[in-house]
Amino acid sequence: MPASTDRYDIAVARYFEAWNTREPAALARAVAIAWAPQGGYTDPLADVRGHEGIVAVVAAAQARFPGFVFRQTGSVDGHHDTARFSWELVREADGAAPVAGSDVITLEAEGRIMSVLGFLDRVPAGT
Repeated sequence: MPASTDRYDIAVARYFEAWNTREPAALARAVAIAWAPQGGYTDPLADVRGHEGIVAVVAAAQARFPGFVFRQTGSVDGHHDTARFSWELVREADGAAPVAGSDVITLEAEGRIMSVLGFLDRVPAGT
């Protein structure tokens, strides 16, 4: 079981690395490491496939929330090729976390993300 748990934890760590990488070339590399080439990302605000689409979604979120980082809350829970975890969008200046969510990921054989289904659990009014 530990090898499987490590697989999920590594995939989720790579996921957050991508979401928190700001320099464009580094972001593209981080997405390529975390997601399979045909991988996708779907949440209430986006539905994209492929590395370019994922990079665009991440960059748009970073532009909308400058000075914020994504942080995992709790542990990763997984079985087979699927894992779930929760996160918060944290303002670096004061630690406020106005946005929170939960994601479910599906992994390919090499451990890269094939799909993300994102859910927004807490969103500020007017967002």
